[in-house]
Amino acid sequence: MVKLTVRGIPTEEADRLRRGGPDANGQPALWRKAEGVANPCRHCLSLIAEGEEKLVLSYRPFGSVQPYAETGPIFLHGAACTRYVGEALPGWFDFMDPAIVRGYGDDDWIRYDTGDVVRGAELGEACLRILSDETVAYVHIRSKYNCFQCRVDRAGSSAQAGVPGTGR
Repeated sequence: MVKLTVRGIPTEEADRLRRGGPDANGQPALWRKAEGVANPCRHCLSLIAEGEEKLVLSYRPFGSVQPYAETGPIFLHGAACTRYVGEALPGWFDFMDPAIVRGYGDDDWIRYDTGDVVRGAELGEACLRILSDETVAYVHIRSKYNCFQCRVDRAGSSAQAGVPGTGR
């Protein structure tokens, strides 16, 4: 049976962005105060509390530019936080309604037969279903606005699991 490994973006990448390193568009992140409750940090995969400092930036969760290497906005805690690595999605993902899931091959190209729009509470099952296909290397979860949330791999995968610059 397939088991999942869910990871936030790598700590090295989050730290580089917090230090003012360029985002996917070549510009530094914007610093803002979080407003409302829909401010998920893509490193620790927890929600940024209203009033806390956050970074808003453009992110491409792929190692190289290619036709399927989507770029979009994400948030990060302004202060250092611990990278999420777990066997299950954080509980707040249940409230993403709807959410987008897509499987990708080792070449980082979308596997069209895997794409789906599901309720947040169905994300774990959708990832398991997609990753049961051995030709799928990993899954991306995105919000209904198509913002990257996280990458999901098979547990025990030898992939670099979301490290930009590796293509995996």
